[in-house]
Amino acid sequence: MIFRNHKAVLSVLVATALTGAVVTDAFAQSSRSSDRGSRGGSSNKQAKAEALYPNATRQEPTAKASAKMGSKLQKMIDSYNKEKFPETREQADAILADSASNEYDKSLAAQLASQAAYQTEDVAAAIAYLKQVLQFNGLDNNGHFQSMLMLGQLQLQEDQTAEGLATLDKYFAESKSTKPEELIAKGQALYQLERYQEAIPVLQQAIAGATEPKDNWNQLLMAALSEAGQTGEAVKTAEALAAKNPNDKKAQLNLANMYMQADQMPKAAAVMDKLRSSGQLTEEREYKQLYSIYANTENKEKDVIAVINEGLQKGILKPDYQVYLALAQSYYYSDQVPQAIDAWQKAAPLSKDGETYLNLARVLHAEGRVPEAKKAAQQALAKGVKNQADAKKIINLK
Repeated sequence: MIFRNHKAVLSVLVATALTGAVVTDAFAQSSRSSDRGSRGGSSNKQAKAEALYPNATRQEPTAKASAKMGSKLQKMIDSYNKEKFPETREQADAILADSASNEYDKSLAAQLASQAAYQTEDVAAAIAYLKQVLQFNGLDNNGHFQSMLMLGQLQLQEDQTAEGLATLDKYFAESKSTKPEELIAKGQALYQLERYQEAIPVLQQAIAGATEPKDNWNQLLMAALSEAGQTGEAVKTAEALAAKNPNDKKAQLNLANMYMQADQMPKAAAVMDKLRSSGQLTEEREYKQLYSIYANTENKEKDVIAVINEGLQKGILKPDYQVYLALAQSYYYSDQVPQAIDAWQKAAPLSKDGETYLNLARVLHAEGRVPEAKKAAQQALAKGVKNQADAKKIINLK
């Protein structure tokens, strides 16, 4: 789901509200001072809003507020500015229903009504009003396209992914906007629809156009590349980001993750161990990731042991079942059997069943520690094992 954060959509609303305010000033003054304009008086110069869409293909409409609706529009705007949102909607609905309203009147009414509805968390109504803004087609490009963008975002927020994407496609085609934060919304929608090949160039364009791309944008691009079967490209992207930001821990962790997905465990381990040696591994999941990488790499048992013991010593790793089990196996396969037994003895009580106790019993038996083996086999039966015969065989040893 996209833009669950209330403020994310609200940022668009603020821009739309400003557009509405400028338009309001324009229609209010033009309705009472057209004659002064012919005299060239400086008092008639308006603070024109910046054109947010200079390359738009849409021809801006020339309609302005109708004489009959001017006071009603201003009253509605005043209600909105005073945060009287129910009143704003009532007044907007009246304007929308009035046969004397022109396209501009209705578009502006629907625009403010959509914002009022959103402010009161009536998203369905906000979507309906925004569709009316576009239907009546009476606002300037700023107001029109900001409404279209907001509509697309709200549709995505409400899991109307296909509809939201269609709205965004229309928005980009007509507005010619290349704003990175807007392109990311489209890229994420394409990703959610599993249209990875289409998402990739959109995400790349957004990242290339941003002064400081957000970390999750890069993660989304790498995920899209990976899902599209372009693992090599995903790795290259991660390598470039890590090289560009050598002191950025997140960039290095992303690189390690991509190496893991590409089954390049030695490279993943090298990145993670460099972070470890510089003291940058500070979270449990980071230590678990590193020892898991080593555990899945041949002849790295001693590295697993070193990472786990360091993590336990620092208090970063919790002494849980998985940690002790990995430690026991690594000790065992590096011929450090006494230490392996000690780790298994710590892991077995934390296991959900008796299988670890049974493995412990087998190792103890092999080491000639029969009394301890029998006790472990009894504990295995008590916790439950699939192969009860093996446990009973050890218990019955003479």
